[in-house]
Amino acid sequence: MAQICKICGKGPQFGNKISHAHNVSKRRWNVNLRPVKAEVNGGHKRIRVCTRCIKAGKVVKA
Repeated sequence: MAQICKICGKGPQFGNKISHAHNVSKRRWNVNLRPVKAEVNGGHKRIRVCTRCIKAGKVVKA
């Protein structure tokens, strides 16, 4: 399942993990998603939403 917020479309970011010895390897920062039962198009549906959208009030919980 994709790590994407259904409201804002935020996805994971990619970058490098750098050790003290400056060894470089790829890493990824995932989005903090929560399953929420919300009102979507007049009905109730379970969607995966990031916590920033929940705190901002962009989601109407059912």
